[in-house]
Amino acid sequence: MENENKVFALLEKYLMGPMGKVASWKIVRAIMAAGVASIPFTIVGSMFLVLNVLPDTLTFLKGFFDNTFFRISDLYMLANKATMGILALYFGIVIGYEYTKIYAEEEEINLNPLNGALLSMFAFFMTLPELVVKGGAMSLVEKINDDTTIIHGWEVGGDGLSRLGTTGIFTAIVMSIVTVQLYRLCVKRNWIIKMPEAVPEGVARAFTALIPAFVVAFAVLIIDGVLIALGTDIFKIVAAPFGFVVHLTSSWLGILVIYFIIHALWIVGIHGANIVTAFTTPIVLSNMASNINGANIPFAGEFQNSFVVMGGSGATLGLCIFIAFLAKSEQLKVLGKASLAPGIFNINEPLIFGLPIVYNPFLAIPFFLAPMVSASIGYWAIKLHIVQAIIAQVPWPSPIGAGAFIGTGGDYVAIIVALVCGIAAFLVWFPFIRMYDKKLVKQEKGEEAMI
Repeated sequence: MENENKVFALLEKYLMGPMGKVASWKIVRAIMAAGVASIPFTIVGSMFLVLNVLPDTLTFLKGFFDNTFFRISDLYMLANKATMGILALYFGIVIGYEYTKIYAEEEEINLNPLNGALLSMFAFFMTLPELVVKGGAMSLVEKINDDTTIIHGWEVGGDGLSRLGTTGIFTAIVMSIVTVQLYRLCVKRNWIIKMPEAVPEGVARAFTALIPAFVVAFAVLIIDGVLIALGTDIFKIVAAPFGFVVHLTSSWLGILVIYFIIHALWIVGIHGANIVTAFTTPIVLSNMASNINGANIPFAGEFQNSFVVMGGSGATLGLCIFIAFLAKSEQLKVLGKASLAPGIFNINEPLIFGLPIVYNPFLAIPFFLAPMVSASIGYWAIKLHIVQAIIAQVPWPSPIGAGAFIGTGGDYVAIIVALVCGIAAFLVWFPFIRMYDKKLVKQEKGEEAMI
């Protein structure tokens, strides 16, 4: 027991402390808010994409779709183009709004969140066109061939402007940070135009943003100009470090590290999923867009809730069913039955805090190990083309099998793989929960006190 307490102390010192600080960073909270705000749009857009690709997996539907839905696919796919196709814009606007709002509330300075959102969008759009130095002058890129279409600097893809899609999310984040900091600087230095109180709020807000807008414009133009003169631009600069991170998180080892960190944080009482997904949401959405274009990246979309944490963090769905119907301990039976309905929809806080799993040395090992096993099965099933890669975003509370089926565009094998993941996770839990159940039974009979 002393060794287990030392492990918890180490987790608290070296993981909970640093990650707790990271979670409190203003920009992390703003990115988390942007990820949450994008959920309804990505789900709506993905559902129309699933409709469009369903005959690819359920081939018997092809003739029916050719004569019905596909006749108007260019119409209904506008819902996909206006969501996944411009996702970077959603991120930039929400981060600008939330980041400004956090500063306004916590530093008690007169920042307007709407101004922060609009200025962030303004700065981001200034980075979209591609320019080159040619003949001693900067000019917009014109390039049309089989692979690329760039007209007056604007690269056009199947979903519209390419840089507005998921490839632009990281640039949108960077430009929102720069913009809000410049806006904050202007207000703190009093570089704003103040209007009389009698002026309507909308007019006053517009003039308050005037000088910050000039500051943002000059700053972004200088950044753009310097980078273009060096033969690159902000998109290419940002792509290098973020591309490395994306590659790392798309590897098997990277995925295991992600789920270890999530569950290590949970063990010491921090909502690990909330913290880690703030960083991974842009990555999984970008990977999902790559899968739509033919890639085969496992860590995409709702990979987590489709194949890894069925029943919630720790992959506890099988555990929940077991203790509800087969446990000997009255405590576990009651808790299992109360947790079963939310567990089906991947909500397991009742188990995490009711068993409890938090700070519980008896259940810490399976809590770490079960999701790493299920993640491995899901990863290799996609990597080896046993199931299709995830191409559609689904609601995270989707029951086991349903999210995997829809997310993979209707691949029925994904249902089987999701069930295998859930069973494998339970097999990890089984010996530990049996031991814990017996210990609780003895305690309930007064034969043993829990240490």
